[in-house]
Amino acid sequence: MSAAEAASAGRPAGAPVSAVARRNIRTLTACQALYVAAISIDLTLTGLAGYTLATDKALATLPFALITIASMLTALVSPHWQQKVGRRLGFATGAGIGALGAATSVLAMYRQDFWLFCVGTACIGVFQAFAGYYRLAAADNVDAAAKSRAIATVLTGGVVAAVCGPLLARISQGWVPHVAFAGAYALACLFGIVSMALLLWLYRDVQPHAAQQQDSRPARPLREIIAQPVFIAALANNVVAYGVMICLMTATPLAMIACGFGIDDGAGVIQWHMLGMFAPSFFSGWLIQRLGPALVAMSGAVLIAACALTGQASNALPFFYGSLLLLGLGWNFMFVAGTTLLAQAYRPSERAKTQSTAEFTTGAFTALCSAAAAPLIQHLGWATLNQLALPLLLIPVLATLYWQLDGRRKVVAC
Repeated sequence: MSAAEAASAGRPAGAPVSAVARRNIRTLTACQALYVAAISIDLTLTGLAGYTLATDKALATLPFALITIASMLTALVSPHWQQKVGRRLGFATGAGIGALGAATSVLAMYRQDFWLFCVGTACIGVFQAFAGYYRLAAADNVDAAAKSRAIATVLTGGVVAAVCGPLLARISQGWVPHVAFAGAYALACLFGIVSMALLLWLYRDVQPHAAQQQDSRPARPLREIIAQPVFIAALANNVVAYGVMICLMTATPLAMIACGFGIDDGAGVIQWHMLGMFAPSFFSGWLIQRLGPALVAMSGAVLIAACALTGQASNALPFFYGSLLLLGLGWNFMFVAGTTLLAQAYRPSERAKTQSTAEFTTGAFTALCSAAAAPLIQHLGWATLNQLALPLLLIPVLATLYWQLDGRRKVVAC
């Protein structure tokens, strides 16, 4: 019986998890918590800080968009840097740049310098790109039967920090007298420094476990890969889920301020949104195994549609909470399902170019949506911005149905 078969049968396979691997996973869990706590501060406050600093209020969400742009570009080079210097130094590099970016944001608050603030948030985007590999590194430490548990363990840090991060942003943003938001960004800097110290002190590079199966088929041209219905469905779900989520999440604090709510209210809404983003990861993978990625992806689209309808229904505080919670849940279902489909779209020899294409496209659209959030809400309003999400959701639904129909045609042809 293979390791994969043993895992599916519920029995352990392969060597037990080593002491070094267990320590690495615990370290990555702590670093995931620190990263999510730091990024939560940026998610909660950067739109408001940008609005405060920007002379042209249409540029208010540019600092937030730069987080996504920097993350997108760094994701193309981060794997190569990690391969050259190892995971330990690679992750420490990302955490150090994140700490530097948060410190730059503190200085920008003191100087009331919008463009310096943009530099600081771009550095946070670099941190985000490196932290995106924490779960993959945890999986590399163990054999096939233990990978899902290792990934779930690291995700636990994200769930805890998703609850605590916005709360910390709310508490710390006034710590420095007469300098709004400086205390919160100083706390984010501390999180980056502690994360870097933990990685250098506790994490140890290990050789990843070998793949259970080898696929020796030659690599196909990229145009052939991206023309596959499964790739189209994967990309449509990832791109639309991330783009709509970022646009609405970025605009939410601005909409709440316009409706007369304070920073504390905005932090609470973002807190519930991030809980909705991370908590379903413990069961969304199981749902995909039981129901299939297509049904889970379309369920996510329905949840985001419900978010948009809730956002249009009322400007009362409970509706903001409900809307953003639904947005987080829908994003998780669509993104996990889309990633599952993406893994079916390439052979091992095609992994790098396929993933790079998908991540770059998703990041580019997400950055565009983030940058557009402020001018859209300024000129169209919160209700209309929610309405614009509804037709976009038809794209992944139709792409997923197209993939399913293509699969049925192939079965009939066989």
